[in-house]
Amino acid sequence: MFYRDEKLALFIDGANLYAASKALGFDIDYKLLRTEFMRRGKLLRAFYYTALLENDEYSPIRPLVDWLNYNGFMMVTKPAKEFTDSLGRRKVKGNMDIELSVDAMEMAPHIDHMVLFSGDGDFKPLVAGMQRQGVRVSVVSTIRSQPPMIADELRRQADNFIELEELKDVIGRPPRAED
Repeated sequence: MFYRDEKLALFIDGANLYAASKALGFDIDYKLLRTEFMRRGKLLRAFYYTALLENDEYSPIRPLVDWLNYNGFMMVTKPAKEFTDSLGRRKVKGNMDIELSVDAMEMAPHIDHMVLFSGDGDFKPLVAGMQRQGVRVSVVSTIRSQPPMIADELRRQADNFIELEELKDVIGRPPRAED
């Protein structure tokens, strides 16, 4: 439930939202996403969190990061850490949970409603903390993928759960063919 006069802030866990939309078979049109939430209330900020591989000459996410930065999103990035696991596989780690949580807590006195685009159960204490400060919290993710992309404890803590698949016609576009 959204109220037209409430102040909103969007907090987008980029990797998590990307994985959820891919699992549902569509890409997010971020211009439509921003427009949709401007329609639902007074959108004060739209934060997007992602880790970037610094050493790659070209990062596939770089054009998206640049576009979002020029189109009204507050970009929060940090270098991803590359490592080799015990089986010799190359892995990339770039958790943005702390950055997102700190920004949300700083915004709490200025907003009425937080919209969290993530299914990560690690955000349950953040959601509870925001609620204690009088902020309503909606979580956008999906239970329709296999396995579900939202942790049950996060869905239960939120004031409102928004099924990402139900936003598909409003904020989605067909996935681009892989080159």
